[in-house]
Amino acid sequence: MIQRLQKLDTKQSLFLFGARGTGKSTLLKQKFNSSNILWIDLLNYKKESLFSKNPDRLSFLISSKLYKKVIIDEIQKVPKLLDIIHHEIVKNKKIQFIMTGSSARKLKRGQANLLAGRAIAYYLHPFSYLELGKKFQLKTALQFGGMPEISNLKSKKEIILFLESYVENYLKEEILQEQIVRNIQPFKNFLEIMAQLNGETINYSKFAREVGSDHKTIQNYFSVLEDTLLGFFLPAYSHSIRKQQQKAPKFYLFDLGVKRALEGVLTIPIKKNTYSFGKTFEHFLILECFKLNHYLRKFYKFSYLKTKNGLEIDLIIQKPNKKEILVEIKSTDILRKDHVSKLNKFSKDWTYPHSKQLWSLDSNVQNIEGVKCLPWKIALKKLFQISN
Repeated sequence: MIQRLQKLDTKQSLFLFGARGTGKSTLLKQKFNSSNILWIDLLNYKKESLFSKNPDRLSFLISSKLYKKVIIDEIQKVPKLLDIIHHEIVKNKKIQFIMTGSSARKLKRGQANLLAGRAIAYYLHPFSYLELGKKFQLKTALQFGGMPEISNLKSKKEIILFLESYVENYLKEEILQEQIVRNIQPFKNFLEIMAQLNGETINYSKFAREVGSDHKTIQNYFSVLEDTLLGFFLPAYSHSIRKQQQKAPKFYLFDLGVKRALEGVLTIPIKKNTYSFGKTFEHFLILECFKLNHYLRKFYKFSYLKTKNGLEIDLIIQKPNKKEILVEIKSTDILRKDHVSKLNKFSKDWTYPHSKQLWSLDSNVQNIEGVKCLPWKIALKKLFQISN
């Protein structure tokens, strides 16, 4: 059994957010396996219907037996339950409520009661390389991602079928059933184009032309992906939040396998020393940073920087009260001096305290012209202070 890095509080009430299929229910079953638990699965249509019509039934069930923990799967299906939960937490602080969710959209739009800080928010992602340990293979991760179900499948054919099915089910369950998007075909077109441009600076007008839609609709589509936890924005760097919001961000899908399924390229191998391999490796490392930042609760801020003449820093890491780290990501396994030239060019004009790092597949720790060059695993462990 693969142990997850996400540690959950066993006493205080909590939310566990994550996209469908990231293993939320499995983690809870591992962590909370006593008999004195009320478990409500709102993916069950009958349960959803029952509690939608009568959310007060939750209070009745709690009062009928002295439960120590109440687990509610996919709480966004019945947001009204949060009012009942809030009341129960205030009334009886000994009960721990544990709520999972794969979409924040209904909670946001319905102005749901998020319990006023009485529940800690945790996040669960596809497997990190650290969770897989000796089972981790970079080639597999780059081609098929890290969805937990993949570890149970025996062949590439089964993995491809699962990922294709996942994408199809997402469109049906999360989008159509929840009536998030009225016209599904333009959204399907958007998903394919967005997957191809994953990790590129967002140009909403260009997207609108490609999809055959308008600027506001495209913005809404990106919001749908963010709210259903299928991706996240990487903002453009600035010390001013106002200026940062005025600059175009990048968008990254939450899993490499899902990204490639949306592109329709799962059967095409990713080959080293190609542009595609380099972009995928960059995507992989940025995903690892976001996962570990959540799990270890480091509260680092991530951004990127691109100049008007096209020069770009892949990742800028801002630690609380620490100097910034400028990171260049290279998929090469043999570094040269010219690989650090871009970082040094940026560094000359950088007015804030900073350090420079290059993360790569090169197995040597070295210093090239003032740039600390690290194998990617060592870089992540140093950044997140992981000892083993």
